[in-house]
Amino acid sequence: MKLSDLLIALRYWVSSEVRIILLSSILLLSFSSQIKAGVDSFNISPNGIGIKGYLTNSVVNKAGNDLTLRDAVNLALLHNPELAAFSKEIRALEGATLQAGLLRNPELMVNVENLGNIQKLSGDINSSESVSKEIVQQLTTIRVSQLFELGGKRAARVNAASLGEELAAKDYETRRVEMIARVANVFTEVLAAQERFRLAEETMQVAQNVVNTVTKRVLGGKVPPIEETRVKVGLSTTRIELEQAQRDLTSARKRLALLWNSSFPQFNKALGNLESLIAPPNFQALETRILDNPMALRAMKNIEHRKALVEVQQTRRIPDLTLNAGVVHHALLGGSTAVAGLMVPLPLFDRNQGNLKEAYERVDKAVDEQTAMELRLKTELAQSYEAMSAAWNEINILRDEVLPGAKDAFNVTRRGYELGKFGLLELLDAQRVLFQNQLLYVRALANYQRLVNDIERLIAMPIDSLPTAQKTSAR
Repeated sequence: MKLSDLLIALRYWVSSEVRIILLSSILLLSFSSQIKAGVDSFNISPNGIGIKGYLTNSVVNKAGNDLTLRDAVNLALLHNPELAAFSKEIRALEGATLQAGLLRNPELMVNVENLGNIQKLSGDINSSESVSKEIVQQLTTIRVSQLFELGGKRAARVNAASLGEELAAKDYETRRVEMIARVANVFTEVLAAQERFRLAEETMQVAQNVVNTVTKRVLGGKVPPIEETRVKVGLSTTRIELEQAQRDLTSARKRLALLWNSSFPQFNKALGNLESLIAPPNFQALETRILDNPMALRAMKNIEHRKALVEVQQTRRIPDLTLNAGVVHHALLGGSTAVAGLMVPLPLFDRNQGNLKEAYERVDKAVDEQTAMELRLKTELAQSYEAMSAAWNEINILRDEVLPGAKDAFNVTRRGYELGKFGLLELLDAQRVLFQNQLLYVRALANYQRLVNDIERLIAMPIDSLPTAQKTSAR
C-alpha cells in the first residue's frame, strides 16, 4: 500500500506538533507500494483527500468498533476488486515489456534429399553407373539460422512496452483517486444519515413533549380534546420519519461496506463531524492544479506512448538480416561440405507505409484527446466550484440566520402555548419549520462535503493544502 494511502484521512483535530509525531511514526513503519506511481499519484498530504477535517485521530477506535474515514479508505484500497484488477493488469504488462526485449531464437533446419540412397560407390567411379548413383546420392543438410533485427527494432519495442506499462499505472492511479473520492462520498452519506437519524429522534422526543403539554391542558380543561388528537397525529408522523431515517442509515452503511467487498457492515458507527468545513479557496489556485489529475497525466503519457509506437513502425521499414550456416553430408562419397547463407528482404512494395500512417494519425488523435480531457476537467471544476460556493452561502445562512431564528421561534411559541398566548397550530407550525430547516442544514453540509470531495478528485490533492483554504467549524 502506498504511504499516501495511509495518510489518506489525517485531517485531524490535533495540533501541528502532534501531526508531525504521527507522520514520523508512520514513516518509521516503512510502508511501501507494490505499484509504481509517479508524480501523478495522489500527492496526498498528511491531511488526506476528501477528508475535510471531520475525522477523528485514530485508525481504530479503542472504545469500540467504530469506523473512521481513514479505515474505510484503507479497506477499500485493499479489498476492492476493481483496484485489484488494475494492479494485475500492470503486472501483466510487465511481462509484455520483458517479452519485447528478448532476442529472437535461432532456428535449426535439417533437410534430407534422396532419402535411402546411401550405398558406397564401387568399381570404376567414372563409369556411367557410378556417376548416376553419385547424382542421386542422399544429401543431408543441417543449417542453423539467426535473425538479426536492424534499425533499433528491439529498443523501440521495449520503449513502447514500458510506456504502455506506465499508461496502465496511470489508469490505476485514476481509478484509485476515483475510489478514494467514492469512499469519501459514501462515508459522508453515512455521517449525514446518522445526523438525520439523531434529528429524527430529537424531533420525536420534542413531539412527545408537546403531546404531554397538550394532554395536561386538555385534562385541565384549557383546550378542547381535538388538539390532543392533532398532536398525536404529529407524533405518529415523526415516528414514520424516524423509521425512514433508520432505513436510510442502514442503506448507507451497506453501500459503504460494499466498497470493500463486505456484504454486512462490521462497524458500529462512522466517526466524523459534518460541521468541520473548509472555505472555498481561490478558483485560480484550483485551476492551476487541474493538470495534476491522473486523467490529465494519463492523456499526456498516451501521447508519449503513441509516439513510441510511431518509432516502432519506422524501424520496421528497415529490413532484417538472417544469417545461416551449416554442413552438407554426402552419403555415397562419405564427405561433408560447409555451407553459409545470407537473406535480406527487398523492400520494393511493402515499406510499412500503412502502419506508419496509422501510427501518425493516432498521435494526432492522442493530442486531440488530451485537449478534450483538459477541457472536460476544467469544465467539471468550474461547475463544482460554483455549486460549492452556492452551498457554502446556503450553509452560512442556515447556520447564522435561519436555524437560530427557527429555534427561538419554537421555544417562544411552546412557552407561549403553555401560557395560553398561542394556539396549537402556531406551535405545530413552529415545530415543523424547525425540523425542516434542521434537515436542510444537514443536507447542505453533506452536499458541501461531496462537492469538496469532487474538487479534490479533480485536482488530486486536498483543498486545505492550498494557501487560501481556511477551515471553519459550524457552531
